[in-house]
Amino acid sequence: MKKELQLQLSPEEAYDDLLFQQVALEKAGFSSESPEAIARQIRRSIDARGRQVRVNVTAEVFINEPPTPLLQTPKAYQNVSNKEQLIIVGAGPAGLFAALRAIELGIKPIVIERGKDVRARRRDLAAINKDHIVNPESNYCFGEGGAGTYSDGKLYTRSKKRGDIRRIMEILVAHGATEEILVDAHPHIGTNKLPKLVAELRESILQAGGEVLFETKVVDFILEGNEMKGVVTQDGEKIKGIGVILATGHSARDIFHLLQNKKILIEAKPFALGVRVEHSQNLIDRIQYHCEVDRGPYLPASSYALVNQTYLNGKQRGVFSFCMCPGGFIVPAATSPGEIVVNGMSPSRRDSKFANSGMVVAVELEDLPQYKKYGPLAAMMFQAEVEQRAWKLGGERQTAPAQRLVDFTQKKVSSSLLDTSYQPGLKSVDMYEVLPNFIAERLKQGFLNFGQKMKGYLTNEAQIIGVESRTSSPVRIPRDRESFEHPIVKRLYPCAEGAGYAGGIVSAAMDGERCAEKLIEKYITVR
Repeated sequence: MKKELQLQLSPEEAYDDLLFQQVALEKAGFSSESPEAIARQIRRSIDARGRQVRVNVTAEVFINEPPTPLLQTPKAYQNVSNKEQLIIVGAGPAGLFAALRAIELGIKPIVIERGKDVRARRRDLAAINKDHIVNPESNYCFGEGGAGTYSDGKLYTRSKKRGDIRRIMEILVAHGATEEILVDAHPHIGTNKLPKLVAELRESILQAGGEVLFETKVVDFILEGNEMKGVVTQDGEKIKGIGVILATGHSARDIFHLLQNKKILIEAKPFALGVRVEHSQNLIDRIQYHCEVDRGPYLPASSYALVNQTYLNGKQRGVFSFCMCPGGFIVPAATSPGEIVVNGMSPSRRDSKFANSGMVVAVELEDLPQYKKYGPLAAMMFQAEVEQRAWKLGGERQTAPAQRLVDFTQKKVSSSLLDTSYQPGLKSVDMYEVLPNFIAERLKQGFLNFGQKMKGYLTNEAQIIGVESRTSSPVRIPRDRESFEHPIVKRLYPCAEGAGYAGGIVSAAMDGERCAEKLIEKYITVR
C-alpha cells in the first residue's frame, strides 16, 4: 500500500534524512520506529516568502511493501553499428540526446565535435584562466558536453512542449546524476559532476555502435540540389547520412558564416546582452532567507530572479537576471582571441562565498540600425564588437572590465574593486565605455529598481563584470514548426540553442530528441 502526503517542513526536517522519516511517518499515522513503513520525498521546493523559511514536500509512504524505483528509464541501447547513418554536428546536450534517441529508433549516429573530449578540455580551460590563452576550438563553449558542462549544470526548464522532462532527468540519473534531480523543483548537477556524466553518455553511444569524432571541424556541407546529404570536415573527409542535425550551440559563428555563404536561409534574431553581477552569497542569503547571520546548515545557497521593464527614448525593453549561480564562480567564456565574454557556474555543493547572475537587457533588431548592412548576421556582429571592446578596455588580456554596483549607477569609476571569483582578474573601468549607451542606461534603471525590490541588493559591496553576451543565439536558422526541417534545404534539421530554439541543458536535450525523431520519421523509409 502507498500513501501520498503534502508536507510543509522546516529546513532541518526536509534535509535531515532521519528527522524527515520521523516527521513523515508520524504524519501518516505510524511510529518513527515502525518497521512496516518507509517514507521518501518525490518533490521538494523552498518557500521563502514568509519570515520563516519552509520547505514544501510531496512524500510517499510505502506500507508493507518496498518502495518502487524512482528511476524508470533503463540504461540499455540496441546495437546500431550496421544501421543507416545520421549526422549530428555538435556534442552538447542536444547532440548527445539526439544521438541516444537515434539509437533507440534503430539509426547509427555520427556525432561530430570540433572540440576535445571532456577530460582534455580541462587543460584549455586552465590556459584561459591562468595564461589568458583562448583556444578557438576548445574552451568553455566548445568541446564535449557543450557550454553547460563547465558552466553550471542547472536543469530547470519552463518548457513543457518539446518533450518529456522526466525522461531526460531519468536518462541523466541512469548515467550518473544523483536521484535528487528527480525530486528538487530546481535541480542542479554541478560543473564538478557533469564531466563524468557526459563521458558516460558518450560511452553509451559508442557501446551501441555509434561514433563520436572529436577535434573534427565541419567546414562545408554536401548539398545535392536542395537536399543536405552530409558534411565536409577540415581534413577534407566527406561524411554522409540520411540527414544532418545541426546542434552547434550559440557561439559557432563560423557555422553562421558558412550558412550565409552557402545561401542557406538564416535570420537575425533578438537576444540579450549585459554583465555579470557578483555579491557575497551571505548577503543574498540574508536578503532571501530573512536571516541575521547566515542561512544555517540545512538550507542551500539562495538564488533570485529579477525582472524590470525599462523605458528609454520611447522604447520599452526588459532587464532581467539570467543564469543565476548561487555559491558559484564567474568564468571566462570567450571563443576567440581578442574578446571578453563572461559566464557563471556553480559546483554541486554551491559552496563558493560568491553569488553571481547575468543581468542583461533585451536587444531587439530595431535597436541596431547601423548593423543592417550585415543582414542576418547583424545581431551577431553587434555582439562581437561589444566583446572586442571589452577586451581592449580590459587590457587586451582575459582581465575583465568591472565596476562597483553603486558606482556604476552613479557613473563613477571605482577606485578599487572587491575580491572576485573570476580567476583571470578584473580591471576597474567605466562600464559606460564598454557597453552601448542604450544597454548601460537600461541596466542602471534595472539596478535601481532591483535595489527597491531586494533591500540591500544595490550596494557597493557588489560589482558588475563584463560582458555577459552569449545569452542566446543572435541568429535563427529557420525550421518548419511541425516537421522541424529547414523550410528550403531538405534533410537539414536546425536544433536547440544555436538555431535559436532552446536554451539550457534540459530544453536542448528535449529538442535534440525531437529533431532525431522528426528526421528519422520522415526519411528512414525514403531511399
